[in-house]
Amino acid sequence: MRKLLPLLLLAPALAAAQDATAADVQTNLDFVWVVVAGALVFLMQAGFALLETGLTRAKNAANIIMKNVMDASAGVVVFFLVGFGLMFGTSAGGWIGTDGFALLGVEGQTPEWTYVFFFFQAVFAATAATIVSGAVAERVNFKAYLVFSVVIVAVIYPVFGSWAWGGLFNGGGWLEGLGFLDFAGSTVVHSVGAWAALAGTLVVGPRVGKFIDGKPVDIPGHSIPLAALGVFILWFGWFGFNAGSTTAGTPDIGIIAANTFLAAGAGALGAMALTWFRDGIPSVTMTLNGVLAGLVGITAGCDAVLPIGALAIGLLAGIIVVFATLWLEKYIDDPVGAVAVHGVCGAWGTLAVALFAADGFSLSQLGIQAIGVGAAFLWTFPVSYALFKVLDLTMGLRISGEGESAGLDVHEHGTVAYPEFQLMTATDVPSGDSAYGIEEAPQIEAAPAI
Repeated sequence: MRKLLPLLLLAPALAAAQDATAADVQTNLDFVWVVVAGALVFLMQAGFALLETGLTRAKNAANIIMKNVMDASAGVVVFFLVGFGLMFGTSAGGWIGTDGFALLGVEGQTPEWTYVFFFFQAVFAATAATIVSGAVAERVNFKAYLVFSVVIVAVIYPVFGSWAWGGLFNGGGWLEGLGFLDFAGSTVVHSVGAWAALAGTLVVGPRVGKFIDGKPVDIPGHSIPLAALGVFILWFGWFGFNAGSTTAGTPDIGIIAANTFLAAGAGALGAMALTWFRDGIPSVTMTLNGVLAGLVGITAGCDAVLPIGALAIGLLAGIIVVFATLWLEKYIDDPVGAVAVHGVCGAWGTLAVALFAADGFSLSQLGIQAIGVGAAFLWTFPVSYALFKVLDLTMGLRISGEGESAGLDVHEHGTVAYPEFQLMTATDVPSGDSAYGIEEAPQIEAAPAI
């Protein structure tokens, strides 16, 4: 008995040690999962780059790559210095964060979690900026685009993000207070990026030759395989985008991943079936955008719906994106369909949370979701439009007609993406728009910028 007494006295301490160890293991697992998920989201940057490159002309491929590189590179720096604090710092009345700039003065969080959470949110911010790139492709001044990319990551995206997601860290936004639900960013990330893109397309105007006698003309991209590879990379990364938003390595990631996969597949089927029925042939590009539409649509409610609901959301998103693209094409030049995919389907997915929630339809929740959708547009579009106008008046938003004809690769960067297929390389030509060895495009009436 005397030998057993010390063991009995130590039993509570041993049990506490075991509990602490289990908690430590779970914490470490959470950290690892969020970093891995963030890395998957970062890989989506490559997906966007390939998708945009494939859906635009070869003479602009290097410019597309450069914009995507800068979205990530400049984006992480300005989000660190400014954006993170505005989005997740201590909130001023639910409107904006007031501390945590450059990750300084952060209270109530461990340094380890602060670094992990910052990394995960930074790759989300870069995604919002990249959505703009494809919509204004093939005619925008690189310097002006870079300025806009910095501002959207530093201010435009974080301010709205603080309204909806500030409470995930040290903040607390007014939309959160209403009960607005957007688990992984159908509106916070995708619609914000898309409404900014819409503003950009209106200010910069369409590409030369896009509209003839007021009617849109198809300008095919140069590589469907590149675009398809980009979509597959985005699809893969989206599992980190959605399941990673748990910010914890818990069993919840299972249904989120399943819902994400189902919605993407259903979106592709919906878009393919509609174009096949409408045009007599299944459209490749519409089907690819159907995948993305399903992914964007399920992002808001991937944690709140059953798999059958995810299937319905994705299927309807695939149908919606076709109609939205066809309608928007009459008025704007969006080479990759970014506004339809991310804006319209982002709004749809956010509303769908209330329509297909596992615990049943809620009219009041639908109203709250609609307020969030409207707030995203009313904040993002006017501010982005004003900024694009200022950039147009000061730096010049659009490149010259000669530069557009030659391609932005040569005009903006002095290089070509596919030199073995060029009659003349950048080093073979003198400086100046008129010396590229490429005839100027015919003067075709285009719809004016607004």
